[in-house]
Amino acid sequence: MSDDTIAIRPDERLDEAVLADYLRGKLPGTERPLTMRQFGGGAANLTYLLDYGTHEYVLRRPPLGPVAKSAHDMAREFKVLSVLHQAFPPAPRAFLYCGDTAVIGADFFVMERRQGVVVRKKMPAIFADLPDAPRRMSAGLVDALADFHAVDYEALGLGDLGKPEGFVGRQIEGWHKRWLAAKTDDVAEMTAVYDWLRANQPQSTQFSLVHNDYKLDNVMLAADDPGRVTAIFDWDMCTLGDPLSDVGALLAYWSQPSDPAYLQGMAMMPTGDLGFMTRAELVERYAERSGRSLETINFYHALALFRVVVIIAQIYIRYHRGQTQDGRFAAFGPMIPLMARAALSVTKK
Repeated sequence: MSDDTIAIRPDERLDEAVLADYLRGKLPGTERPLTMRQFGGGAANLTYLLDYGTHEYVLRRPPLGPVAKSAHDMAREFKVLSVLHQAFPPAPRAFLYCGDTAVIGADFFVMERRQGVVVRKKMPAIFADLPDAPRRMSAGLVDALADFHAVDYEALGLGDLGKPEGFVGRQIEGWHKRWLAAKTDDVAEMTAVYDWLRANQPQSTQFSLVHNDYKLDNVMLAADDPGRVTAIFDWDMCTLGDPLSDVGALLAYWSQPSDPAYLQGMAMMPTGDLGFMTRAELVERYAERSGRSLETINFYHALALFRVVVIIAQIYIRYHRGQTQDGRFAAFGPMIPLMARAALSVTKK
């Protein structure tokens, strides 16, 4: 089992005393002294461990500086996680939402802590002796996604989470608008991809809950079984829409040995010839598990890569403007045109 916590970064500290006063008595164990650490993974929303000795909780808040509300919506994430666990066990349960920005400087919510292993750029040591671990991870990841898309959102009271009709069109225009707001330079490939997406938009006829950021490092796996998903994180963009957009997102963050170095560098998973399923195998397994046709999957893959470029640009511009001192983000600038090229290449398949 891995522990992703680190000492809280200096520019991302909270007023622990004010937070402790606010939470005292609202959740079991909060009358005890509070110790805080930060989860070091992730590149946007900030996540902290609240340790009361007898109870542990996780606090989520938006990143520092001005942010796109639609991409860091804590109220939305709380709404989803306060009920989704009832029908979909990998969703952690959210307990409390605070919209008063005076407490820590932003709105936030508190949820349960799940235990397991988060796989990032390197294969965790705990799975090193399991040669089939990458394939089991691949299967578990796809199966959990298909099962999530089968959830009856109306029965959970989430029927007002979004307007599924027109979802894909709004994704195209919304991410293009965010691109125009976040870019530091013009990138011709982004214009070309945007034009292609508008001209090749499929007619969506099946709708479901959509996670909107589904990838391996947003999933926690059981320490004793790399094929069992124990938790899925980052639900702040969850909505109602076309489930194939989540499959496209998974493909966009996936890696296979034939990818160029820059694409492997952006993959949210270990890279190299480790035995993970190929993108084609992921698509085939999802089709079998869900019963859906993935004939137009290249469109959703291109849309997801287009979105990845925008997300990179949104993160990079905060670093560019000095709104965060996190040195990890300096390298995001040169990645923008490279990932735009990757998106354009998918449109030509």
